[in-house]
Amino acid sequence: MKSRDTLVRLKRFQAEEKRRRVVQLNAMIAEFTRMSTELDREIALEEQRANISDPNHFAYPTYARAARTRRDNIVASLTELRGQLEEAEAQYKEANEEFAKAQSQEARDRGVERMVDVVAERRSAEMPEAFRRA
Repeated sequence: MKSRDTLVRLKRFQAEEKRRRVVQLNAMIAEFTRMSTELDREIALEEQRANISDPNHFAYPTYARAARTRRDNIVASLTELRGQLEEAEAQYKEANEEFAKAQSQEARDRGVERMVDVVAERRSAEMPEAFRRA
């Protein structure tokens, strides 16, 4: 049953890898969301200082324009990360199901081995002494 043991360890490792990927993506999404919010705040402050909020205005602040571009790029990245997160969560769920299946197969195998051992012990206990020596 060593191969079953190895399979269970492999499935556990794969499930952990998928879980780490989900956690990593969630952390990246949180960080990008924070950065986007911070840029929104900075843009609003710069527009307030210049008293110009129209990005098409000829005197629109250069920093606000650059911050808008950066924020837009971050928002696009967030959209992509959310898609990756959905995929990673699906892969994690599938890996967890495979791990659970491998664990249950291993448990069944151990149960069968125990039953075989119990039956063998009973048979040897019921056998006359003369047959056991042979």
